Amino acid sequence: MSESILNLVADIGGTNIRFGLVNDDGTTSDIKTYQCDQYDSLADVISVYLALHNYAGKVINACLAIACPVETDQITMTNLPWTFSQSALKKALNISQLFLINDYTAIAHAVPLLTQAQKVQIGEGVAIANKPISICGPGTGLGVANLVPTTDGWCCLGGEGGHVDFAPVDADEIKILSYLLETKQHRISYEQLLCGRGLEQIYQAFLSIDNQPKSNLSAEQISVKAIDGSCPLCEKSLLQFCNTLGSFAGNLALTLGCFGGVYIAGGIVPRFIDFMKSSGFRQRFDAKGRLSSFINNIPTYVITEAQPGLIGASAYIRQQLSSMKGQI
Repeated sequence: MSESILNLVADIGGTNIRFGLVNDDGTTSDIKTYQCDQYDSLADVISVYLALHNYAGKVINACLAIACPVETDQITMTNLPWTFSQSALKKALNISQLFLINDYTAIAHAVPLLTQAQKVQIGEGVAIANKPISICGPGTGLGVANLVPTTDGWCCLGGEGGHVDFAPVDADEIKILSYLLETKQHRISYEQLLCGRGLEQIYQAFLSIDNQPKSNLSAEQISVKAIDGSCPLCEKSLLQFCNTLGSFAGNLALTLGCFGGVYIAGGIVPRFIDFMKSSGFRQRFDAKGRLSSFINNIPTYVITEAQPGLIGASAYIRQQLSSMKGQI
């Protein structure tokens, strides 16, 4: 990176914002984390970070990964009282090129760069280079993104795949669906099972199905009790979560022909990878009837890298500036 150019990347969540500078080799340095609630606006915290790097007179390019829709100029963050105009932010900070991307677009662009140390494979399968990749991430919700290769690198296909209709495939899931339809609402999506709140709803469903007393365990409590074996119903609930996730991930593989692999992101699954390996996740991934042989060799991974957002934002800005013949 030229000394006269700063290529800034950021991963902006509801609690923290992480910044870094992109190096010539694509790595990210000078990473610093700030608490969002300590600042009145995004422009304020960016200014604080830039001031550390003597940015006056330098060309500033920026790629900001943010957990909210980014299709319009006016941005309203979902979990923060920050609203801003992309064009106004660019002008206020004298940014040459500004790229605002969804957080799952950033995670998707990180995937091709992950080393073996930054992911764990679940089951068998071998990735094929330059083939489509899918990513799904149970967390607060269920994020989904897809990558397809292009002549210039990778193109991310976003959308709201986590909100497709939930399709039960065994007797337990039919009972869970019936419970949710009776007690919650008239349409059940995969996100309503495959997120933190979803694990809680699976647990609540099994309590009702087994005629057990009500219990308001959190997703974290359910996971802990499942892993340490202290609660059979918690273990059953977490196994069901893994199984349903396997079916959903397999659906992604079928839809796009993801011979580059299917990756699990988000903050939930990395907490119980060993449990996931012993669950029916991979069996359910493969169980696609006549099309099972189509996806049996597609590998599935859990992303363990703590900062995929910064890695992906760095990859994205380099690809965009390169296509514009910018200087990295």
